[in-house]
Order: sequence, then C-alpha cells, then structure tokens
Amino acid sequence: MRGSLNFRKALPHLTRVDPVLAEVIDKVGPRTIELRSGGTHFDALVRSIVYQQLSGKAAATIHGRVIALFDAEAPLPPQIAAAEHEVLRGAGLSNQKARYLRNLAEHTLNGSLPIESLHDLEDQEIIDALTQVKGIGRWSAQMFLMFRLGRPDVLPDLDLGVQKGMQIAYRMRKLPKPQKVLDIGAKWAPYRTIGSWYMWRVLELPAGTFKGPRPRKPA
Repeated sequence: MRGSLNFRKALPHLTRVDPVLAEVIDKVGPRTIELRSGGTHFDALVRSIVYQQLSGKAAATIHGRVIALFDAEAPLPPQIAAAEHEVLRGAGLSNQKARYLRNLAEHTLNGSLPIESLHDLEDQEIIDALTQVKGIGRWSAQMFLMFRLGRPDVLPDLDLGVQKGMQIAYRMRKLPKPQKVLDIGAKWAPYRTIGSWYMWRVLELPAGTFKGPRPRKPA
C-alpha cells in the first residue's frame, strides 16, 4: 500500500514563515508526495543504487533484469551476496554498481546495516547507517528518508534541483551553495521535506513565472 506525506499541517506553516515559498505554493497548488512503500527497505535500496545516474527507462530495464536473476520467493540479500560478479554485470550493471549491490547485501547480512528496523531510527542515525554502504551517499540516504519513509523534515542541500529551484524562486544571480540552501530552508522546519519538494516543482513552471522583486514578509 502506498502512503503519502500529509500537507495539511505543513502548508499553513510554510506559507506563514516564508513569503517566497508561499508564492511558490500559490503557483504550484496543494499536492501530495507519494511514497515508494512497496517491497522491503532492501528492495528500495537496490532500486536506488541501480537508478543512480541513469534515465528512468534505462534504469527500469536494468533493474528488472537484476531482479529477474533471483528467486522472488527467497530473501534477496543472500542471493545477491552469493551471485557471481559477471552475472550481475550481465544484467546491465556497471562494475561499480555490481560491487555496490554486493556491499549492500554484505552489510545487511552481517548486521552492520539494521535493514529491518531502519524506520525505527532517527533521521541522522539512518543517514549514518546507510552511508557506510559503498554507493549510498548522503543524498541517496536523504531520498530514502523522504520518499521511502516519508520523513517530513529533510532538506537535501546537495540536490541540484533544489538549488536551481531556490535560485529561480528567490531571484538569485548564482546557484546557491549547500550552506545557503540550509540557511534558507531552516525556517521551513519541521516540514523541510515539503519545502524541498516545492523547489523541485518550480522547475516545472513556465520560464518567467517568478519575475520582479521577491515577496517580503508583512511587517
């Protein structure tokens, strides 16, 4: 069953604390963020690794080939750990991604990655646990928090889409650096996931939507 992040409480807060974000919300409209809640946490992480730096269609094809290698009725981590490197490569994975999947399986099997109870941990604990796996960086861990677990207060400061959305909405001459993203988004807490999602939506609006001086908070 798919879930979604609740915008009901978030939008009044976000529009109150940030007039620029209020303008974005007004132009984009209220939405929901659908979560990728199918399968296991391990399945979601396998998908994340396969999809890195690939277009959606190509990634989906390779991901389907990888999953087809294994018995769907048996646990996936031991099957991946036991798979020959060339078998994984034969499904279309790069050398690097094949190693990443094996590393993920090994961390899961030896218990250093508490895969079944990740959802019980705090956000930073999850990031720390995931980033010990080769091929899962802070950005990937943040995407897992946002779109797998539905955590409401995640701000992916390294994300180029969020940076570009801020540049447009806040009328900046240059792309904001990660610290600037954090500074701007600080006021969105505890709903920084939803604020970030709206920055991505800015990129889908017609060019020139955000013209003139940026809105100011009423005195």
